[in-house]
Amino acid sequence: MGKTIFDDGFQAYLTDGAYLVGDPGIPMLMDSGDTQIPLDMIPFTKAKSCKNKRQYVHFYEHDREFSAVLTATKRYLELLKQFDGVITPDCSMLIGQAKCLQEANTYMNRAVGYYLQKNGIPVIPNVRWSDESSFEYCFLGVPKGGIVSVSTHGCIKSNFQKAMFKTGLEAMLETLEPKVVLVHGRMPDEIFDDFKSQVEFHRYASYYERTHREGGE
Repeated sequence: MGKTIFDDGFQAYLTDGAYLVGDPGIPMLMDSGDTQIPLDMIPFTKAKSCKNKRQYVHFYEHDREFSAVLTATKRYLELLKQFDGVITPDCSMLIGQAKCLQEANTYMNRAVGYYLQKNGIPVIPNVRWSDESSFEYCFLGVPKGGIVSVSTHGCIKSNFQKAMFKTGLEAMLETLEPKVVLVHGRMPDEIFDDFKSQVEFHRYASYYERTHREGGE
């Protein structure tokens, strides 16, 4: 009988040695207390052609643009090692999306981050949520009291989205108690003003802002 070959779409090697937390078993990222605040950020799709490596690579793009990083992470180690660090993948978390998919996307966010950390790459957790129902698992696997990153790009187009983002931001600050929050995209006062006395924010313009004079999200 021939050997059975399993298609491991979740790449078990990513979390070898990781401590899994919560009911979904989300990999816990290592606590990197000496992580530096990025000088700048660059989208993953622009990293290969970028000459300035003193940046963190981010994945605040459509999921299809970085899907290969989730399914063949080893292939991108050498590229990512050239940069100052990496923001963990921004796998979609959508209101109304099945819970199992949102948990899986949270898992892949942390799994890739853990693997990069094990290979010597400085990592900053990207935190993503949908609505209140995701709060039970979307913050799992992120060490408390460190640096985290969020993105408003494409996530605050309507008043409802703004209100939901603010609710999630407040929950994230209460749960993770970060010392620094990196913000990719716009920082509207109605979302962020109430929290500026609680935590240090650093804003990074999105690629769209940098390439369109009038900006906007």
